[in-house]
Amino acid sequence: MNGPRSALGWAGPLPVLRWPEISSAGVEAVVTTRRGGVSSGPFRSLNLGLHVGDDAAAVAENRQRAAAAVGASTTDLVVGQQVHGNRVAVVTAADRGRGALDLTDALPEVDALVTAVPGPVLVTLVADCVPIVLVDPIARVLATVHAGWRGTAAGVTGTALDVMGDLGADPSRVVAALGPAVSPDTYRVGDDVAEALAAAVGDEVLRPSGEGGWLVDLVEGNRRSLVARGVARESIVTAGMATGNQGPFFSDREARPCGRFGLLARLRP
Repeated sequence: MNGPRSALGWAGPLPVLRWPEISSAGVEAVVTTRRGGVSSGPFRSLNLGLHVGDDAAAVAENRQRAAAAVGASTTDLVVGQQVHGNRVAVVTAADRGRGALDLTDALPEVDALVTAVPGPVLVTLVADCVPIVLVDPIARVLATVHAGWRGTAAGVTGTALDVMGDLGADPSRVVAALGPAVSPDTYRVGDDVAEALAAAVGDEVLRPSGEGGWLVDLVEGNRRSLVARGVARESIVTAGMATGNQGPFFSDREARPCGRFGLLARLRP
């Protein structure tokens, strides 16, 4: 696997993670942290999730701050109702604002968003699952993907690449970046999950936990999915950071309730 190429920096007052390769491909993309917002309690402070029990007004302010990190506003955000599946939605300019301030008008039951138009900001929310950004810089097609173990086993990254292909993208040109996710040193699962992942991406992503279960590398699993679908190994970069351990990223496995951090991406005009 290519080593981590991301770097934590600043977008105005917010600490964010960026990948130079994604920026060079014509995309404004950031991964937010748990810092720089207005939420309190277990959601402190930049929680972007409307579905976790946080104050809606605080989330709205946090989302405005996150949108500003990619030069946008909440009226540009497009958010899906993530359900740990493999459904993909094609986003158009008419979708701007969907799910930005109200759960009820989010794009229903989708875990990947694809667009070929500049303007809309694709939003993926996570707190241990893998946030992924994909871009074909020639066809100018962009996707963001939410990949937990169920989505990984269901091939959500491959489905996203298929939909990108419908819009003119070629996997051999795609640049991919995989964001912070649960650590492979702490993500323990049972036999049923291990079997599903082994069938989908190979048992190389598993190792015995020593406690009767398995440790899973979800980032590696999704890297393997991308390579299997034609994305060049050298075009895949990672974050080199994990969720949890009171670090900069929320972890649902570490603390419940907790907030959600986000991957936000938009094509440049």
